[in-house]
Amino acid sequence: MKHNYRIIIVDDEPLARQLIKKYLEEFPNVEVTAECENGFEGIKVIQEKKPDFIFLDIQMPKLTGFEMLELLNNPPEIIFTTAYDQYAIRAFEMNAVDYLLKPFSAERFNNAVKKTFEKLSHEIHEETSYDELLSVKNSEEKLDKILIKNGTRIHIIPIGEVEFLEAQDDYVYVHTGKAKYLKQKTMKYFEEHLDETNFVRIHRSFIAATGAIKQIDLLEKESYQVTLNDGKKLPVSKTGYQKLKELFK
Repeated sequence: MKHNYRIIIVDDEPLARQLIKKYLEEFPNVEVTAECENGFEGIKVIQEKKPDFIFLDIQMPKLTGFEMLELLNNPPEIIFTTAYDQYAIRAFEMNAVDYLLKPFSAERFNNAVKKTFEKLSHEIHEETSYDELLSVKNSEEKLDKILIKNGTRIHIIPIGEVEFLEAQDDYVYVHTGKAKYLKQKTMKYFEEHLDETNFVRIHRSFIAATGAIKQIDLLEKESYQVTLNDGKKLPVSKTGYQKLKELFK
């Protein structure tokens, strides 16, 4: 069993980081190797120092905790810390060990740390009960940007620049007016997380930004296509046409 654990705290609030460090004084086998105040700094430091686990705030400027994890290869164990309970289900979908709702007590904090020790030493199995968690309403927030990691480069695409999305096996091409980017997500994910007033699934392989659509054309019986503002043409299924009709009526 490992007795010395290296951790990193990622939180934009200095007082929150200070409280975590104070609570950690109960654990002499834990060393805080770094503190980060935003997600970009967190990515860099985690990749450099490779901690055993991290305390990660969710709501931070520039990058949220979830977005930060999306860009990490082989992330460490995570204890989420947040003031917002609507993120709980998504936190556990990302395999968090625990989820601390601010303000949390020392007792609740200690339980989370001990649970992490147990997981790191393989003393617990994955079948953790999430009954309490599942009573929390899932987040309904919509994407305001799409993050693409390409080697060491991170592209941040504001959602307003996206013209359309195109399915490509287990990936999705994100098309803007200037370029296209490959993202390891499903069309279903984007359909659920894009604002339905601004994006519509026009075909099983395409989601189009409503603001990018110039016209809808009937090619032959129940066969349609849209023309975008820049002249690109995309196929439209029968279901997609009904959605467009409803949206533009």
